[in-house]
Parts: sequence; structure tokens; C-alpha cells
Amino acid sequence: MAQTPAYEVVVVGGGPAGRTTALYATRLGHRTALVNREGGRYESVSFVHNLIGVSEETSGRDVTDLAIDQLEEYGADYYQDDVRAVEAVEREADAPEFENESEDTRFRVEGENVALQSDRVVFATGFTDTPPNVRGLRQFTGRGLHYCLHCDAYTLGDDPVFVLGHDDHAGRMAMMLLNFTDEVDLLLNDEDPAWSDDVAEQVESHPVSVVPDRVDHAFADEDPDHGGEADDWLGGLEFADGHTREYGGGFAVYGKEFNTELAAELGCDLRDDGAIAVDDDRETSVDGAYAVGDVTHGQNQTPIAIGDGAYAGIALHKDLRTFPVAPDELDRLADLGVPAMPDNLRARMWRVQDADDHAGMTPPDRG
Repeated sequence: MAQTPAYEVVVVGGGPAGRTTALYATRLGHRTALVNREGGRYESVSFVHNLIGVSEETSGRDVTDLAIDQLEEYGADYYQDDVRAVEAVEREADAPEFENESEDTRFRVEGENVALQSDRVVFATGFTDTPPNVRGLRQFTGRGLHYCLHCDAYTLGDDPVFVLGHDDHAGRMAMMLLNFTDEVDLLLNDEDPAWSDDVAEQVESHPVSVVPDRVDHAFADEDPDHGGEADDWLGGLEFADGHTREYGGGFAVYGKEFNTELAAELGCDLRDDGAIAVDDDRETSVDGAYAVGDVTHGQNQTPIAIGDGAYAGIALHKDLRTFPVAPDELDRLADLGVPAMPDNLRARMWRVQDADDHAGMTPPDRG
């Protein structure tokens, strides 16, 4: 019977938060695995914005590929798989031992093609946008159809823009877009407004055009100036009565669904809005289970997700590290190896140090 690979940290989800958590955990000396399903939400991002040091032409797929290479260079294991269950278990008797691990593996991560054991598990499973009910519009996601004003309003310039939605959030987003353009249509798409009296009064007082008509379908920009091919970018929308309106782009505001099934089945508490509840260390209500990124708040911002991952990575290290040993456990010192980093990660560390010769430092004697 094949032995189940055992880790100190297994991260489920390969967006910016999950990758950063895995990177920190690996570089801080913990045997780490990242499990990421193919075609995640971040990989579909056409252009990554607001990330210092990354050009505006960089896609989510580009960032993901680079991050995977980086993780594997430092010694993390990467699995492309769809995780179906995370369960609390005890360590298998024949599982390998590492220098700096807790006594009992707490979790079994079960994917379609791989099963892993782990002392700690991190959920970085994000959320799923609720798409608009407009024929042909979803194909322009990231190329005219957007979900994050803070990421993409800047790219629309002074063009006419739309907001599809009919609640308070949609009304507020339409008004916020007036900071970027003076042509904003709030498209109800044949739905009755569900916003509060205060938002209704605000919308009526702002130069926002409220359009009640049903939107029939989206059409492509026949002469895009975004650097793409024709049919790649949204050109506008056609309404049920046959009239059309060209737009530089717009936003769909129909909410989101947090991907919390795995965490909830493990017993992690959820917030009132459906996100996973975490403390300042990004640990959930289940001891040893952490959660990072959009699945905990839905901010939909790459830098915020990266920050979550850094917080969690450092917290995991403090939780798992061997040294310093507590005063009441000093009698264990003679049995502990120094350094406490697993041999395979130490070898990776030496190789990185050897490559970093610009500082003129001599690598230590490796014996």
C-alpha cells in the first residue's frame, strides 16, 4: 500500500494568498505542499493591477506560473489537483518523520488524484463571482466585464461605463464611477430596484442614468485599441427593444459566493456574510486550520491577499518551529537535531546561497 506523503503545511488554493503562505512556510524551513486546481479565478485575470514591481501587461496566469517555479525552487511540492475533502486524522504509523514537526498529523487532504497528510492546513479557496444574466457577456470577463472597481475603473478612462445590478452595492458603485467618467449607466436589467431609501435618493440626485430595460446580449468591439484581436473585447450591449449602447466596459454587481465547503465540513466557523472567520494570525476556529485571502473577506485585491499569506506564513512558523524550547521542556534538547530544518530544504537553502554570490559571501562548510 502506497505511503501517504506527509507535510507540516498543506495549502489548498493557489491564488496570491495561498502561494504567499506556501512561500513563507517553505523558506522558514517547513515541508510544504500547495494543491491548486487548474483554471482558478486568479489565472483568468487578463491584467494584474496595483501590484508594485509587476507591469500592467502581466496576467494572472503569468504571475501564477512564476510563483509555482519559485515555490519549487525553494523546495515546496506543487500538486495540480482538485481537493474534495479535508479531514481531521491521526498520523499514519509508517509516515516519515521530520526534524521540526508536531507529534500528530492533524489533517488528511484528499484530492481527485492525490492524498496528503499535514500538521497544519491552510484554506485559500477564494470566492466565485455571481455572473450577470446577459447572453454573451461572460466571455468578456477581464476584457470589458469587471467585478472590482478598485482594480479596473482606472482602465476605463472617460469612456461610457455600465453597472449591472439593482441593490445598494450597485447604486453606490455607479455613483463612485463618477470619479472616473461622466457617463455612467445603472442597468437594472428588468429587475425592480432593491436599494434602500437613502441610496435611492442619492442615485436620483447624482448624474447616473438608471436604465430599467432588459439587456439582451453583449457584442464585441470590432476595432479594439487594447492591443488584442477583434472580438476579444467588449464593444457594448444590445437591449431587448433593439437599441444598442457602446461601452468602454462595466461591472456586474450580483454578489459572490465564498468557497467555504471544505472549511465548513471540517467545522470552521463562518462569518455572517459567509466568509471563513479567522483571528489576527489567520487561524480558524479549528486548531491548526488557517484561512487566507478572499475566502476570509472578499476584498478581491492581490496586495491584500499577499499580506494575508505573509501573516499566516509567519504565524505557522511560530506555531511549528522547534526552537526556542519552552522552559518546562528543556529536557528534550538532547534529542532535538540542530538545525531543525529538514535536510531537503537545507540543501535548497545552500543552493540559493551559492547562487547569490554578488555579496561576496562564502557558503558555510557543509561537511
